[in-house]
Amino acid sequence: MDWELLRGLDDAQRTALLAGMRARRFARGEVVFHEGDLGDSLHFVVSGRLAVRTATPAGETTTLTVLGPGQAFGEMALLRRSSRRTASVAALEAVETRMLEREVFFRLSEQQPSVERLLVGVLAARVDRLSRHLLEALHLPVEQRLVRRLIETARLYPDDGGGVVLPLTQEDVAGLAGTTRPTANAVLGELQAGGLVELTRGKVRILDAGGLAARAG
Repeated sequence: MDWELLRGLDDAQRTALLAGMRARRFARGEVVFHEGDLGDSLHFVVSGRLAVRTATPAGETTTLTVLGPGQAFGEMALLRRSSRRTASVAALEAVETRMLEREVFFRLSEQQPSVERLLVGVLAARVDRLSRHLLEALHLPVEQRLVRRLIETARLYPDDGGGVVLPLTQEDVAGLAGTTRPTANAVLGELQAGGLVELTRGKVRILDAGGLAARAG
């Protein structure tokens, strides 16, 4: 697996880092960690997809993003020993990761200080994604945000010949777009009426990726 975040390391650094990782496997629906848990590791996704979720002030659960192969999560655990998980992560299907424990990362960083560039890259990617989504929330209408999140998530899944199937509930889609479920339902209904998507229980099938792209702006 070619993780983009490791490309800034030389061969020796990459080899040392990979040697310090441990393979982990999770079944569909299994929680990797819960929001509020003590953070002790960074995960690199090898296969499968995961949902990152958090609790809202109203006590509900909202989906922040979906992750797939080549991506990483749990980076805040590498910042300090008392770090707590800021969100929960659950497997949407069978998932395999490579887990880098905090103590292993600290030890490698002491031996090869340049390894710390990995953390800088992870955090920069996180800030970039959050900044982009914040700007969209402030300046784009709900429909555009929702369509962009569908397109973004669809890149993680293959086309089965009849379109790309996203294992997302309408509540998940609402969370990704930063809107309410009724509003997301209304937008999804409009997209379905236009032949762009097909809605089934717990799934959204992308029927016309080009048409969605045109609506993304």
